[in-house]
Amino acid sequence: MIYEQRIYKCYPGRMPNLLKRFETTTLSIWERHGIRQAGFWTPVVGKSNLELFYLLAWLSMSEREEKWEAFRKDPEWLQKREASEEDGPIVASIENSFLEPTSFSCVK
Repeated sequence: MIYEQRIYKCYPGRMPNLLKRFETTTLSIWERHGIRQAGFWTPVVGKSNLELFYLLAWLSMSEREEKWEAFRKDPEWLQKREASEEDGPIVASIENSFLEPTSFSCVK
């Protein structure tokens, strides 16, 4: 497995909107496209309370490219993302990294 770590930095006051969008929209669309989430986190203590961290699990980079591209073009996603941003943008920036478990990791 390859894990993709994504960090979304929200605009101030917009974290509830981002969490709601994931919970009520994004996750069901991901499920339809076969995208596997491995967890979501918000900081309790850290440099910012405007960040959402999550991991996606991929069998390969080619699987990621295929499924992520289909998700990005999904008409339902495009419509609902636009509707969720009627009051303004939610996400200020996105970082992502691709991680491979070590031989001694409890996650494989």
